[in-house]
Amino acid sequence: MRLILNVDAITQPLTGIGRYVLNLARGLHRHPEVEDCRFYSAYQWIDDPDSALEANRLVSSARRYVPFKTFALSAYFHARQAVFRQRARKLKGYLLHSPNYLAFQHDGPVVSTFHDLSYLHFPECHPVERVRIMAQEIPKTLRMVSHIITDSEFVRQEVIDTYGVKAENVTSIPLGVDSVFRPRPWEETLAVLRRYHVDDKPYLLVVATLEPRKNLARLLLAYGQMDARLRAAYPLVIVGVSGWLTGEIERLAAPLEAAGLVRRLGYVREQDLPYLYAGAHAFAFPSLYEGFGLPPLEAMASGVPVLVSNGSSMAEVVGDAGLLVDPYDIEQLADKLWQLLVDGEFRQRASRRGLERAGEFTWGRSIDRAVEVYRRVGHG
Repeated sequence: MRLILNVDAITQPLTGIGRYVLNLARGLHRHPEVEDCRFYSAYQWIDDPDSALEANRLVSSARRYVPFKTFALSAYFHARQAVFRQRARKLKGYLLHSPNYLAFQHDGPVVSTFHDLSYLHFPECHPVERVRIMAQEIPKTLRMVSHIITDSEFVRQEVIDTYGVKAENVTSIPLGVDSVFRPRPWEETLAVLRRYHVDDKPYLLVVATLEPRKNLARLLLAYGQMDARLRAAYPLVIVGVSGWLTGEIERLAAPLEAAGLVRRLGYVREQDLPYLYAGAHAFAFPSLYEGFGLPPLEAMASGVPVLVSNGSSMAEVVGDAGLLVDPYDIEQLADKLWQLLVDGEFRQRASRRGLERAGEFTWGRSIDRAVEVYRRVGHG
């Protein structure tokens, strides 16, 4: 089996999609059924998936300096397409996997991963230019792909219903959780917690890009309604880069931050994340919509009780291991946060069940199932 994997998404700061692509690339690199796997990013071949972060640094910088301009995004995508065609034309018998929606034209079979359809269902939660480029390019991708992979059964059904794709041409493959996310004794987490100044109190953790779909504004409102003594005992720690349309989040967070109740850490190093998870008292992720929801899975693998929204794919991931909440109901969210933080019986059960549930999601299984898709498509 010979593959080309597009690894553009492996850029700093590493998002959920970036982690997916990195783990997929690592697994394919050493998979016994893969005779040759070529990694392509932006305009060049990359030998080692772990070197992609450095190789993609220029791409990451360009995105920061030319943010979300429709013409620039479109021109950039089509320029990459032309370069890829030129550089891949000598490769015969290779399957191309585009793990971040939009696929290049390719002479062999093409597989694409659709992580969610938020650009359609929540366009107001995205920069308008991103919505336009997705609307422009997704139909082209749908016409050329042989198969679509989704992260959850929820998104699989959305792809079938929304685009009219045949059910047999869409496969749901859940993501995995890295073994670095595990319960750790307090002493093991202390050095990292001290570095970020969150070692003084048990904390409620959120890991998410600051953008509207993550529903951080309602989380802040619900947290602000909780008893003052409870907030003082359990500060809210937010890990994640600032994304887009963050005005309301900034407005609501500022007074709580000034009072020492909210602590925003911004981007943290990948190697520090497992310790921040393991050191948390609880984890909240009341997103409006997710195609999978990797952070709650990482929290569960760390032995931390979790709260997630009851919509989209998150119940599919968390199962009966965590609290489910209506993400639009601020009163209910405040009540569930109380239970998450102080209900000892629930917390003990959630920690135990969360570890069991997280054990069902491994990158090894995800990669083996992706290889099964490649095998079917390659022989189609």
